[in-house]
Amino acid sequence: MSRWMNRLDGAAFRALDRKAITLLGMSGVGKTTLCRKLPSDQWFHYSGDYRIGTRYLDEPILDNIKREAMKVPYLAELLRQDSIYICHNITTENLTPISTFLGKIGDPDKGGISVEEFKHRQALHMKAECRAMWDVGAFIDKAWEVYGYRHFINDAGGSLCELEDEKLFDMLASRTLIVYLEAPADMLEELGRRARAYPKPLYYRPEFLDDNLSAYLAERGLDGPDNVEPDDFARWIFPRLVAWRLPRYRAIAERYGITIDAGRIQELKDEADVIDLIADALDGGG
Repeated sequence: MSRWMNRLDGAAFRALDRKAITLLGMSGVGKTTLCRKLPSDQWFHYSGDYRIGTRYLDEPILDNIKREAMKVPYLAELLRQDSIYICHNITTENLTPISTFLGKIGDPDKGGISVEEFKHRQALHMKAECRAMWDVGAFIDKAWEVYGYRHFINDAGGSLCELEDEKLFDMLASRTLIVYLEAPADMLEELGRRARAYPKPLYYRPEFLDDNLSAYLAERGLDGPDNVEPDDFARWIFPRLVAWRLPRYRAIAERYGITIDAGRIQELKDEADVIDLIADALDGGG
């Protein structure tokens, strides 16, 4: 049980002059939407994915883009001459360069990458996510002392539950109230439909990836990963990833924080509604 949870009920949370929250949950459940309900002049919005892309994966992302550009003779010559430069435009609203960097396993003629390269990029991402979350404490202090924000919200990535760093979660729980946004059944179905329509690269823990890739190859009757259709594998593995992650989110919430129904986020109109929802959960309202 975190220091926050030892002393907080709904009234105590409301009374805090400086609130700090970490949002936990799958991508697409409404973490960033909830952040938008909070006044931007009062709440410092810390995006874990933004920090990852602009600080810890900035160079690998750009190197990957340049590698692709160098395959085009016209662009390659301009890059060699320093006549052009390449930069990304990562924002809290546009994190596409990060997912593009992660890539998808499969046939290179269909945009896929090798398992070895995929795992290399996955390892870089996990290291970056861990470092970005360890930065939360410093950014809380900076938000209050340097920028003059009253409150702080950590919009963590969906793969936070994959981190195996007890000290990190102890730190997050000591500096923030961890709030798990639990997706109801209808939202999980919608996330599944979205993943089938627009399969995107995601992080997979190595043992999860190995087990499921072997199962996929056997089910599809394929000789090896180079024969994988990248989008098909991304669609196939998504529901399995959801089933893998849900108990991990719940375990973190039970040990360190509280759980709220992500389906209620669309009902929230403003900061007061957000505070009410969290305070109710602290009082056992769920």
